[in-house]
Parts: sequence; structure tokens; C-alpha cells
Amino acid sequence: MANMKLLEALKLAKLANNREGEAFICFLATGLNPLHLTTFLAAELSLLFAERKIEIQQGLYGDLLGNITRLAKADAEVGVVLLEWSDFDARLGIRSSAVCGPAVCNDIIETVNARASEIGFRLKDAAAQMPIVVSFPTLPVLPLSFSPGWQASSFEVELDSIMQAVRKDISQAGQVRILSSRRLDLLSPLKERWDIEADLLSGFPYTISHASGVAALLAQLVRRPEPKKGLITDLDDTLWRGIVGEVGIEGISWHLDHHSQMHAFYQRLLGALSAEGVLLGIASKNEPAVVEAALRRKDLALPASAFFPIEVSWGPKSEAVSRILKNWNVGADSVVFIDDSPLELAEVKASHPEVECIQFATKDGAAIYEVAMRLRDLFGRSAVLNEDTIRAQSIRRSHALADEFETAKSTSEDFLQQVQAEIGLNFDKSPLDPRALELVNKTNQFNLNGKRFTEAAWQNYFRDDSSFLLVASYTDKFGPLGKIAVIAGQHHGKTLDIDAWVMSCRAFSRRIEYHCLEELFTKFDIDEIRLDFAMTERNGPLREFLQNVLGKPPELGCTISKQLFESRSGIVREPHGVGTNG
Repeated sequence: MANMKLLEALKLAKLANNREGEAFICFLATGLNPLHLTTFLAAELSLLFAERKIEIQQGLYGDLLGNITRLAKADAEVGVVLLEWSDFDARLGIRSSAVCGPAVCNDIIETVNARASEIGFRLKDAAAQMPIVVSFPTLPVLPLSFSPGWQASSFEVELDSIMQAVRKDISQAGQVRILSSRRLDLLSPLKERWDIEADLLSGFPYTISHASGVAALLAQLVRRPEPKKGLITDLDDTLWRGIVGEVGIEGISWHLDHHSQMHAFYQRLLGALSAEGVLLGIASKNEPAVVEAALRRKDLALPASAFFPIEVSWGPKSEAVSRILKNWNVGADSVVFIDDSPLELAEVKASHPEVECIQFATKDGAAIYEVAMRLRDLFGRSAVLNEDTIRAQSIRRSHALADEFETAKSTSEDFLQQVQAEIGLNFDKSPLDPRALELVNKTNQFNLNGKRFTEAAWQNYFRDDSSFLLVASYTDKFGPLGKIAVIAGQHHGKTLDIDAWVMSCRAFSRRIEYHCLEELFTKFDIDEIRLDFAMTERNGPLREFLQNVLGKPPELGCTISKQLFESRSGIVREPHGVGTNG
């Protein structure tokens, strides 16, 4: 992540201001004069919200607490709170003229402690209204203590302890995201952050490069890119050191004594990603029997069962990648391919340009570590949900279910009873289930209109008393799929307006969509359901379902009457295994 130049930021911010799209409003709360930081933040957000104007609202200079309160009341989609030491006590700022000494340091600690508690309280209150991004102090502490600079004074230790305590406290609030000080250290060295002359003249303490770095990380926290879903890895000189077909199963290594420890590090990273729900697949040019035996080695840092599917052949790797994508039923833009060979990477990229292709730099430990950092960013998420941890298992079970379905001599409804299918339908919207927004924002194939929501917009939608939220979960004898479908809409008399409807591809062919509609007609006692339908490039499965129900291709704003649905759905009332909550 390279720092942006101020002139470049000014041009980007100006271009974004001239866009015709809806404005993305961000409220910046700080006690500093934000000056260039505002420009950099607007520029970085303009790159992440390419179709929207960018509006940065601000509070009053020197009034941090008041600005956090204003943030909570603002008509914004996200709040950014920038904290520096002077926000906790003015005496910690270079612009203060207060006397110093041991007694003053003790008083500063007391003031900072009280101020930190008040800031934490107001931040959590603001987070109940919108997502909040927080940057804790990034500048050096003034040399006020009596200790020499090479010794950590009790004053500095106390300050750090207070900051750590408030960080821990607010991090537990549902919509608070804290800027990583470790990542900022890599991006902006401490000695290059503070512009003392600018601080004295204008109250803006950051160098241009530091302002750019802080803004870039804040923007990433605001946008939170959708994490990738799957990683496809090569084997030889990637998952392990050596060509297994040449050196044999015992000849491949991933150990310190063979100078191949970074392959073990890579295996450990893949194991962690798998545990978090990332799909892992293998694309290797090898003999299948040899690979199968190699994956059975007990000293692998992750089990062979973590990989599905395993594509081993002598054909082009792009074809192996195609088969894996089909098995996973995910888009190429959600997948990363890792290989040590630039030629293989180029061949896959040519056939699948949306796949992220990354070279594994065998025998270069530092480069492999950089790859690990990049993978963490690509697959990172704020929290791991239950649905994440069971994703890979549910895909395997989906294949088992498909195999049984192919051989079954019964109707879909009969078959689902045979596999002991159970559908849970939950209408509770307080608190909002985080899985619901995740599904709406990442599902493409069964998606009513492709619309995405920011967290603030999603919350505001459900503040309307007429709104409803339906979250469907599913399990059968093969195991649970978790929460796999979401419907959001509004109830108006004898009509329901559905504004968002998505379902995970893992839940296809289980008639969950029919049961959801059946429950809506029954629960709300309505005559018709109006759909905010729009065709997208990838929502073919949703269009096919609607055509089956409507008897014709769906159109914008199409309506399903209760009479039409009952005549075409084939659902028996009170279907087996359907439970409702809320």
C-alpha cells in the first residue's frame, strides 16, 4: 500500500465531488485540525466507492467529546474517530504552555484515565447508530517524564495501559473497528509521522506521508472489502519443498533441518484459513496415487481432509481451476490461486482473469511472509460466524446430497423428507443477525436485485416498524448448512414489499425459497407479494425460480399473488421439518 501524494489526493477528491451518484457520507470526529487528512480520506474513499460522491462531515476544532456526540446524531453512513494524546489531556500536546514535573505527570495520568472512560462511553453510544472506525494515538508522547528516552518510564507505561484498556473495552462493541497500530508501523515509521512546525502553526500535526498512510487504513476499515472465499494451491515447491514425483514421498520436506520451514509456515496458515471457513482446493500436475500418499504423511501441518476438491492430473491447471470453481459454485473473483511457477500462474490468469494469482517464492522466506500478509488481507474478516466454520463441510455434503438426489425415484418434497430436511425460519430483528447482512452483500446467483447495503443503511431500514427480516437456516441428515437465506421487506396491509432476497448457492435444490414464500403468506395473512426485482449478470437461479412461480419471465416490480403461488408451488401446507421463530 503506497502512500498517496497530496496533489493526487486533491484531484481524486475533486473528481469524486463531481459524481452524480448518491453521496457516501462519513463523519470525521477529532479534536485536531484535520486539514490534509480530510483530503486524503476523501480520495481513498473515492477509490473504494467508485460510483458515489464522497462527503466528509466535520465537527468543531478542539471539541472531541462534542464531536463524537455530533457523530452519533449525524446523517452519515459511518463515523471515523481520530484520537491523539492532546485529546486525552491538552498538556500532552505541543501547543500547551502548562508547566511540567512529576506531580503534573501524576495529574495527567488521572485526567487521561477519566477522559478515556468518557471517550469510550460516547464511542459505544455512537456505535449503536452506525459503524465507527477508531484510530488511537499515533504520535510520540512528549518527553515530560524524568526518565531517559531509552527507558520506558512509569508515566509512559501508565499511558499505554490506559489506551490498551479502552481499546479492549470498545473493541467488544458490535460496530467498532480499530485501526491496527502494527500495520501503521509498517506503513508509516514513527520518526516520519510528526510535523511539529505544522502542528504549531495550524494544529494539524501529521506529515503528508503519515496523513496519507492513516487515511488509507481508515478507508479500508470503512469499506471492509468482501473477503475472498477460496484458495487453490499448487503442491510441489509450494505446499512442500521438492518435486514429489522425482524425490519420492519421503524426499519432500517442510522442516527447519531441511531449510524448508517456510513451507510448514504456509501449511499452518492454510490450516488457520480452513478453520475460519476458507475453502481450500488443490490443483497439481502429478500422479494422483503419489499425491494421495504424500497427503497422508502425518507430519503435515494440516490434514488432507482440509482440501476439497483435489484436482491432480497432467492437464492444464486452468482446467483444474475450472472444475474446482464448479464444485465450489463460487465466482472466480472470490478465489486466490497460489503456485511457484510464473508460467502456471499466467496460464490460469489467461483463462480466469478474475482469479487473484500469487506466486509462491520458494527459498525466499521474506517473500513468503509477504505472501502470508497479503493472504491475511484478502481473506480477513472482523468475526468468524458459525456458517463460516461449516462452509467446507456443507459443500462436501451438498455433493453427497446431489448424488442421492440423482438416484432417488421420488419428488423433491419426498426426497427432502427422506434426508430428514429441517428448515428454520426466524423473524427476529432485534438485535440484527450479522449473518443476514453478510449474505445480502456477498450473494450473487440467488439475489433479487444485486443491491448492497452499508451497515448504517441496513440498520436504518429496520428501524421502520413496518419492516421485517426473515433468516432461514437448514439442516438434514448430512449435517447443518447454517443460515443460508435472507428476505427483507415491509408489510403494508394485505401486501408485502420485498426489497432484498438472497440465498446461498449451497442451499439450492432444497425448495427453501418455496417454503419462505409460503411462510410469508401465512404469517402476514397477505394477498400478494411485490418484488423489487432487477436482472443482474449473475442472478440466473433467482430468475429461473421466479419464472417457475410466475409462469413467465420476471419483470421489474413483478408481483406474486397468493392464489398464483398456491396453484404453482406444489407445497403441502405445514411441510415436514419447518419451524418458525419470531
